Amino acid sequence: MRSWRRGMKEMDLILGPFSDSELETLNPQDMDLYEILLNENDQDLYPWITARLGDARPGPQELLPLLDRIAAFARARLAK
Repeated sequence: MRSWRRGMKEMDLILGPFSDSELETLNPQDMDLYEILLNENDQDLYPWITARLGDARPGPQELLPLLDRIAAFARARLAK
């Protein structure tokens, strides 16, 4: 629910499908990181994820692998 009701529609459309498809595959450590990510502000999350479409990789160091995974999922979903 928290992935689909972010407050910023763009983040709903990124995190909602990711959570529907990928949450069951996350290991316990990644689930803990996802919980941390959900507590971040959408205005921060959006550039952290969308910047990965280029060469930039902003965001907290501990979240970088998860941000990369979410961005790759969004990119693949949009390419369909």
